[in-house]
Amino acid sequence: MTENSTVSRRQILSAHQTGQKIRRIAFEIYEQNFEEKGIIIAGIAGEGFAFAKRLTAALTEISPLDIQLIELRFDKNIHQQSPILFDRELNIENKVVIVADDVLNTGRTLAFALEPFLKVPMKKVQVAVIVDRSHHKFPIHAHYVGYSLSTTLTEHVEVVLSREEEEGVYLK
Repeated sequence: MTENSTVSRRQILSAHQTGQKIRRIAFEIYEQNFEEKGIIIAGIAGEGFAFAKRLTAALTEISPLDIQLIELRFDKNIHQQSPILFDRELNIENKVVIVADDVLNTGRTLAFALEPFLKVPMKKVQVAVIVDRSHHKFPIHAHYVGYSLSTTLTEHVEVVLSREEEEGVYLK
């Protein structure tokens, strides 16, 4: 990372605060799904999957739920729907799925991520994000939000979970 990029971003949540948000989301998920035997956490590749891994660890610590973690891989940068691949085979029929991503901005990425779950009967599909920016263009909302942040469209929110020395939420 260059010195200029460090100066041009402001930390919104520290590593400790981000961890607290993830733990709180885990408790909320357990409260809403305590009658289930298990749930699937589907993290969107990148920091969304890093969030999903941390969420899975927190849920495993606080609940008896059988939690299965999968990674959703697709190209978020193309304007059409790209194929969505799971990192492994998994039966998702009649299950509770929590789709996890780091930031909800316009809702486009999450709308694409829901595609594989529309093809099979589901018990429930919910969305968890660390930061909700509320610039929604798609009818997507998060059931579980760590932090709601009002920003301008030109600002960028970066969640860092995969680099321990920089962990936190930043505004650029």
